[in-house]
Amino acid sequence: MKKLIYVCIVSAMIISCDYAGKENKADTTKDEEVAMKEHNTLTGQEKEEGWMLLFDGKSADQWRGYNKDGFPDGWEVVDGTIHCIGSGRGEAGHGGDIITRRKFDNFELSLEWKVDTGGNSGIFYLAREIEGEPIWKSAPEMQILDNENHPDAKLGIKGNRQAGALYDLIPAEPQTARPGGNWNKVRILVYDGTVVHWMNGKKVLEYHLWTDDWKKMVENSKFKAYEMFVNTARSGHIGLQDHGDDVWFRNIKIKEL
Repeated sequence: MKKLIYVCIVSAMIISCDYAGKENKADTTKDEEVAMKEHNTLTGQEKEEGWMLLFDGKSADQWRGYNKDGFPDGWEVVDGTIHCIGSGRGEAGHGGDIITRRKFDNFELSLEWKVDTGGNSGIFYLAREIEGEPIWKSAPEMQILDNENHPDAKLGIKGNRQAGALYDLIPAEPQTARPGGNWNKVRILVYDGTVVHWMNGKKVLEYHLWTDDWKKMVENSKFKAYEMFVNTARSGHIGLQDHGDDVWFRNIKIKEL
């Protein structure tokens, strides 16, 4: 009799644990579905403030390839993200960079990015399209990088090639980037030449285009030979870089100022 009672108790515990496991799994799936629905949307307050989506989670119709008419192969819309499919070919990529169909001058841009382990990418702004030339020769870039695993994090000067930096010019301080495989939230403000970068809730740098300080800084960088970079456009495209690595973007929104 005691043996029978013991077997019943153990069986009940197994059934209970199995049910709890299924219930927890169901709850997790439900939470993920709720989170997915909240991505790539605007709150009522954001709508009142004038924000607009550059990506609705389903269509890339507000984007096209740099110096191309359509959205390129090598990029895809998947699971509520714009995904650059890694090619392992560095800047050669296989899809090329993408840009907004519209140009913007004074704005605040907000988005989230996630890069694969050891990955590299970037966010360009005020970009021109120059036939036969890459986007980086005309546009400032907020660096996207897995600082822990990509060698570019140790190159440059004082971390000016790490995530959040104005690439090769100004480091992001404090350095708040999360490791590869994790989402990072960034904002970029551009207003009458003043540019500010934020990363994961922290202001990490500020600079001023077209000033003597700007020209001096560029003169001491890899960009000094590119007149279109020195005299950055007053209105241009937002760009996302294909650097040959897997990188995902979501919650891309902009407010014109």
